[in-house]
Amino acid sequence: MRLRRTSVFLVFALFILLAVFQGRAAQAGGAAHADVSTGEWAIHHTDQPGKVDFSLREHHHGGDSSNESEWPMRAFSGVDFSKSERQDVRFTIKRDAGTIECDGFLENGEGTGLFHFQLDPNYAGEMSKSGFSIDEERQYSMAVHDVSLEFARQMKSEHLSGLDADKLISFRIFRVDSAFIEELRGAGLNISDSDKLVAFRIHGVTPQMVRFLHQAGYSPNEDTLVAMRIHGATPEWMEELKKQGYDHIDLEELIAFRIHGVSPEFIEKLQALGYAHPGPEQLVAMRIHNVTPEYIAGLRMRGLCDLSIDQLVNLRIQGID
Repeated sequence: MRLRRTSVFLVFALFILLAVFQGRAAQAGGAAHADVSTGEWAIHHTDQPGKVDFSLREHHHGGDSSNESEWPMRAFSGVDFSKSERQDVRFTIKRDAGTIECDGFLENGEGTGLFHFQLDPNYAGEMSKSGFSIDEERQYSMAVHDVSLEFARQMKSEHLSGLDADKLISFRIFRVDSAFIEELRGAGLNISDSDKLVAFRIHGVTPQMVRFLHQAGYSPNEDTLVAMRIHGATPEWMEELKKQGYDHIDLEELIAFRIHGVSPEFIEKLQALGYAHPGPEQLVAMRIHNVTPEYIAGLRMRGLCDLSIDQLVNLRIQGID
């Protein structure tokens, strides 16, 4: 019953807030054209100290879009998250691209309300000077993700290929900035591809990983680095292989190891059976054709001893179990 009353109250509160916004829009008169979008906001707890989950659902030209991410509590000026009782809140998020004005309530640090977004009239022109073309809908996204004029200029100065307004938004979402780019270049990777930088962040390619590989004598390209992260060929895993005698293996072979399940434990079991140092291609072939230590031990129990790896693989191919 309490939940039902609360739900009814929330709906009523949102209708009241909507009426307030409509009243403001009517008072704005000729300035109403600057309001690109309206919508609902919500704040929820997260496990991260000093942060909340902040979501915006905006309505624009008959369509909806949603954004949800963790924000620091300090971003909500004037909001007291320590209060447990219900409180009405009003806060403004000011960005170079525009202003997001929010009204609503919080209870025990969580709540909801309505917002409207007002474009900064000079933003598009300033972005155009840096070579970035934006429309109203994109400008809203740039406000949400805090694509500042200074950030746009910094990225332009990095001389990146494929850099456009949408890529600037992706950079902010995935935390690609000048520091990250310069660290990668300082680690020995002459990167300039915007798409690859985003892929690095998505898959976890770090300057530390690049530096490790260069110090180990490798010169990986961007695609190889991403593939290594996708398949789990990490520096730590490579160090474990090194302990088994597999040092400076070709990176494509290391990726094949991960794809087919060649692990330090697999190699150690083979060595215990007398196969001291099978070649990388042999190890991959064994995993592809399911030549396991258990399979080898079973053959030996039937008197098939001292078989080479090529013979073992051939037996599996011929269907001999």
